[in-house]
Amino acid sequence: MGAYASDFVVKSWPFNYGHNRSRKYPYPAEGQFPVAAPASGYLWDRAREAGVSYRSFGEFVIAGKKKGEPNWTKVAALQGHFDPEFHVFDLGYPDAKRADRFIAEFHRFEAEGEMPRLLIVRLPNDHTAGTQRGGWTPSVCVADNDLALGRVVEAVSHSKFWPQTAIFILEDDAQDGPDHVDAHRSPAFVISPYTRRGAVNSTMYSTSSMLRTMELILGLKPMTQFDAAARPMFQVFQAAPDFRPYDALPARVDLNERNPRLAWGSEASQKMDFSREDAADENLLNEIIWRSVRGAASAMPAPVHAAFVFERPKADDDD
Repeated sequence: MGAYASDFVVKSWPFNYGHNRSRKYPYPAEGQFPVAAPASGYLWDRAREAGVSYRSFGEFVIAGKKKGEPNWTKVAALQGHFDPEFHVFDLGYPDAKRADRFIAEFHRFEAEGEMPRLLIVRLPNDHTAGTQRGGWTPSVCVADNDLALGRVVEAVSHSKFWPQTAIFILEDDAQDGPDHVDAHRSPAFVISPYTRRGAVNSTMYSTSSMLRTMELILGLKPMTQFDAAARPMFQVFQAAPDFRPYDALPARVDLNERNPRLAWGSEASQKMDFSREDAADENLLNEIIWRSVRGAASAMPAPVHAAFVFERPKADDDD
């Protein structure tokens, strides 16, 4: 959200992450501490500065302290700019219901004639809860997440706002998983009447590239040197629009399927903390998910870490 992790976040997040058992350190980011915020703020700060309307559905939002109480946020720029009824991170709550809430609000915007120009929507269930006994299987969690996203895209693309809309989708978290190119790659999507369909684009983009593209569309200034220097996603778009809408596909798995008692990693999953993001050991959770999907006897391949090294001509050392 800020194209930058502050010095405080960079130095403190390892103490909070899942492999640290002490649990002495709170989560450093997402509005928990003012010192964690980038000096130039977040995307919504740039939107407010430029007079661009915005609204968050679950991002940097905290659940009510008691059941039935509305959500809240510590972030000043989000006060009055978030949906207090949108369910925040809770792996026991289906993304399908989050999609229901967003779509209801989106239809309200359509009936009123306008919507915020920047909408941020969080669908968190792709994190999964491992193979906790009685919990939804990892396949169900991801299918629920996919279906919810598909329904959101369907609603937007069938609306009157579609001709002027672009949807940017980034997955959380890459989590150092078994990817054949690089373990830190993350799936990303750009959906719009102006995106190229059926084309192959091998340009290497970063998260900052996506943020920079959004800034250019909305007329926002860069937040940091990283998004200012990032390559915009120009190759994703085309000049001639294709206004065909999208229709969501049904899930291909039983969305009621639960983890069996003797599932691989069940005992380890029972000991993991899934009350918030990143509180579980990422390497062990990756393997639990892998074996749940690919079979208990299928060993997870080692993560691949790619380095991009570019040779440059050596400078003349002669005096």
